[in-house]
Amino acid sequence: MKKMGRGKIEIKKIENRTNRQVTYSKRRNGIFKKAQELTVLCDAKVSLIMFSCTDKLHEYISPNTTTKKIYDQYQRTLGVDIWSTHYERMQENLRKLKEINSTLRREISYRSGGDLIDLSLEELRGLEQNIVESLDLVRNRKYHVIKTQTDTTKKKVKNLEQRHGHLLLDLESKYGLVENEGDYESAVAYAGGAAGLFTFSLQSHHRQNPQQRGDYAGHDLRLA
Repeated sequence: MKKMGRGKIEIKKIENRTNRQVTYSKRRNGIFKKAQELTVLCDAKVSLIMFSCTDKLHEYISPNTTTKKIYDQYQRTLGVDIWSTHYERMQENLRKLKEINSTLRREISYRSGGDLIDLSLEELRGLEQNIVESLDLVRNRKYHVIKTQTDTTKKKVKNLEQRHGHLLLDLESKYGLVENEGDYESAVAYAGGAAGLFTFSLQSHHRQNPQQRGDYAGHDLRLA
């Protein structure tokens, strides 16, 4: 019988995401194994940098070396400088940042009243307009804070008034002590707490039972 050979795999993008990741992991490990064998057998310097479709980094570097050393040797061999362009961009970015910093420092100095001698009339008018706009922003912010604090205080006062009313209703329903709010406040102010409430209750009971007046005639009820 003729043995069936292994089918040839068509080289194209694997559409299924899971299968694509599995294939990447297997082949990556195979490449790293070959790179390690090449390093050991041939004393070669090998650097592999790989990014998956999810931008995950995988790297292999031969022992006793670094990626930077590989890059430096690459530049020396080819006579190129791959860092110069990047360095120039960094220098240009630094120059722009210094200009922005200098401009901001100068504007701060102007608003503090310094270095105004060399400014033209138009520049002074522009500075004045900027200060007026800044004052408007500060003023609006201040009014907003004041309004917020006032609204919060009003809510607290309203809650306290509601609690006060609930306490009055609760006392009246439980003890029948409060005929009106004024009587309650005057009684508590005079008596001072629970002792005052007891006296108030006793006097109320005495008024409701006039036939027992003689029982209390000989006693002078006073608070300590």
